[in-house]
Amino acid sequence: MDAVFDLDALLSAEEREWQQRARAFAQERLLPVIEEDFEAGHFRREFVKELGDSGFLGMHLQGYGCAGAGAVSYGLVCLELEAADSGWRTFVSVQGSLAMSAIHKYGSEEQKQQWLPGMAAGDLVGCFALTEPQGGSDPAGMTTTARRDGDGWVIDGAKRWIGLASLADVAVVWAKVDDPSFAGGDGGRAVRGFLVPTSTPGFTATPIDGKLSMRASVQCDVALEGVRVGDDAILPGAKGLSGPFGCLNEARYGIVWGAMGAARSCLEAAISRSVDREVFGKPIGANQLIQAKLADMFLEVEKGILLALHLGRLKERGALTPAQISVGKLNSVREALAIAHEARAILGGDGITNAWPVMRHAANLESVRTYEGTDEIHQLILGRELTGLNAF
Repeated sequence: MDAVFDLDALLSAEEREWQQRARAFAQERLLPVIEEDFEAGHFRREFVKELGDSGFLGMHLQGYGCAGAGAVSYGLVCLELEAADSGWRTFVSVQGSLAMSAIHKYGSEEQKQQWLPGMAAGDLVGCFALTEPQGGSDPAGMTTTARRDGDGWVIDGAKRWIGLASLADVAVVWAKVDDPSFAGGDGGRAVRGFLVPTSTPGFTATPIDGKLSMRASVQCDVALEGVRVGDDAILPGAKGLSGPFGCLNEARYGIVWGAMGAARSCLEAAISRSVDREVFGKPIGANQLIQAKLADMFLEVEKGILLALHLGRLKERGALTPAQISVGKLNSVREALAIAHEARAILGGDGITNAWPVMRHAANLESVRTYEGTDEIHQLILGRELTGLNAF
């Protein structure tokens, strides 16, 4: 498959090295256990340190023990990890693109020194507490509050679908504040970010059971009941909704690449099965209908990777816009799901078993489709960009 489309020719030696390192980690560490872990709903905490040792955590950030790699290198790592399982790319995104990016972008020097080196090394885990039980698409409507109390703050509220929360050492908690002097930004929306050690009394994270998707990763309900923090917990550079949105765009960028990894894995499974499975005396891959399906799937994988590469080059130049990220997120996940469904059909009945990764990828991609902005949210972002009219 790689020989048909020579992606390597478009990459630097450093970018190829990052990709190969991530592919080796995925093949040697993740793939041998991922079907078992998905079935058992088990997250391997021991892999966190190994990801840190490989340089993948916060790899696109500068300083504080981070690798300082380029946007394309980071994207390629996301692609290779998600080719194994969306849950592990999600871990790298939550840790690096959400929690670490929030601290790196908006934190004080003391906050950066306190948390980032340990998070980059995989010794500390962070989570990003934005989404709430009533919905995640309208963060301006959040009900979690932080009220002034003496020389500190008391946070009350609830969050849902918070990745890593039960494993995390620190939570980036977004809340509405009652002190106008601390509100700032975004049309008066008084949203601020707080760094809350998860050992703080009143912070409770409960893993969500019953998931049929992302089973090898951890998402939680978070309760915040009288959680008391000092002024030094506030992220000084994040005022208003531009704070969390700046981090969400980092995570969305990783999904543009990552979803294409899941799509590639499904396509590879379909190609392998089409060569090995014989019906009516010949491999099914010798039939025109199957070859047409494989060709169409291949086209979408390669177009998606080229789009991701274009966005990565824009990001490295500092020219990437939120609307362009929405193009990538919407396209990559939509096409990856279509490829997973087509691959499942080519595999026949075996496609629903864990002998092949396709059904697992399809289930995981349903979650990827929802988080960091649903299809509908990204369609509205693009509609606003095209018409100048806000339909939210």
